[in-house]
Amino acid sequence: MRRGAARNSAQRDPARSREDILDAATEEFAEKGLSGARIDAIALRTSTSKRMIYYYFGSKQALYRSVLEREYTRIRDAEAAIALERMPPKKALQQLVRQTFDWHVERPTFVRLVMNENIHHAEHLKNVPGLRRLNKAMIASLADLIERGVAGRVFRRGIDAVDLHTNITALCFYTVSNRYTFRQGFARDMWAPREVARRREQVVDVILRWCGAG
Repeated sequence: MRRGAARNSAQRDPARSREDILDAATEEFAEKGLSGARIDAIALRTSTSKRMIYYYFGSKQALYRSVLEREYTRIRDAEAAIALERMPPKKALQQLVRQTFDWHVERPTFVRLVMNENIHHAEHLKNVPGLRRLNKAMIASLADLIERGVAGRVFRRGIDAVDLHTNITALCFYTVSNRYTFRQGFARDMWAPREVARRREQVVDVILRWCGAG
C-alpha cells in the first residue's frame, strides 16, 4: 500500500491509527528514551503523519505517558486474566510466575521502558492515570492467593503481598535487563532458548520455596 493511501486508511480508522502510533512510539522510546526519541522517527515507523501524532496525543511527553499507561495496563490485565482465584494456590502461583517471566522475556521493550523511567525517578510514571488502581487490584489478588495458600497449609504465614510481587518481578526482570552484561561477565547467554527455559523454572522454584510451597 502506498504511504498516502495508508495514511488515508488510518484516518478512517482512528483507533487503529492510535494503536499504530503507540506501537511505533513504544519501540522508539524503548530504544532512545524520552529525550532521544523523535516524533519524526515515530511518524516514519507508522502510516500516520507527525501532525496526526500531535492531534491524537498533544505532545511527545503525553505520548510517552500513553505508552507507559498501555504497557502497565497490559501486564496487569494479563495477570488478571489468569483468574488465580479459580486455581489451587500452589498451581496459581506457578502459573503467575511463569506468565510474568514470559511477559518480560517476550517484551524486552517493556523492560527498557521501565529502566528508562527509573533513570528519571518515575517523573512521568507518576502522572499515568489509573496506575495505582491497577497495582492495588493486583496486590489484592496476591493477598487473596497468599491467604488461601496459608489456609491450605501450602504457604507459610507472614508473606507480604508486595514483597511477593517484588521478588517475582525482580527475578524475571533481571533475565532481560542484565542479559548483555551477564553474558560478557560470565560467558553464559541467558537469552539462549535452553537457558531461558531453565531460568524460567528456577524462578518458579525459588518463589515456591520462599513461600514454603517447594
